[in-house]
Amino acid sequence: MSKIALITGATAGIGEACAHVFAREGYDLVLTGRRLERLEKLARHLNDKYNVEVAVSSFDVRNREDTISNLEALPEKWKKVTVLVNNAGLSQGLDPIQKGNIDDWETMIDTNVKGLLYVSRVVSNWMIENGKGHIINLGSIAGKEVYANGNVYCATKHAVDALNKGMRIDLLPHGIKVTAIHPGAVETEFSEVRFKGDKERAKKVYEGFEPLQADDIAETIWFIASRPAHVNINDILIMPTAQANAGTIFRG
Repeated sequence: MSKIALITGATAGIGEACAHVFAREGYDLVLTGRRLERLEKLARHLNDKYNVEVAVSSFDVRNREDTISNLEALPEKWKKVTVLVNNAGLSQGLDPIQKGNIDDWETMIDTNVKGLLYVSRVVSNWMIENGKGHIINLGSIAGKEVYANGNVYCATKHAVDALNKGMRIDLLPHGIKVTAIHPGAVETEFSEVRFKGDKERAKKVYEGFEPLQADDIAETIWFIASRPAHVNINDILIMPTAQANAGTIFRG
């Protein structure tokens, strides 16, 4: 097999865009996500278009047992992962802390922090055994700044920023590179998920400026992954031009 990229949250948005870019560059793929039908459709398309091998594994990263068991159940040839893209993540709600929905808090913490940890715990050990690898974590501008009513989501992305630094220190002796990419506003399903299917409210988030697109982030991730072995990009903050000098990083 060629180089292998494992991408979480590959059923839409940045994860799906990453699958296209890595397949274009000749990587075989392990794609994970909650929507099996979408994963299988994407796998067929990538196989037909780029002649790469694609394995799919459907689970919710919030579930520790399912995440670990599904990853460990992959055939050995798929455990030679070269690049892990920890993309699975979401935001739920936009309420001040005193009115926050606790179920939303738990969903964000379980997905954005614990899910990333579960996947990284398994795959980092594969990489250690293989003697190489690169983990790329999807953070957010919300991991660098905070904004009104973003409280818990911002906290989860600040956690990703800290974990990225800690992972890099821990894994460097094993020859494994670790990078975080922190996007500003990207027009994907993100806002629809945040507003629980309210498409009209989601559209308003991107009014008045040109947001980033999933392909913009995927191409940046590919650039990070394609650097020579002696080059590690620790951290990238990528913003829409219209937001680059703005005091407000999110409008809900």
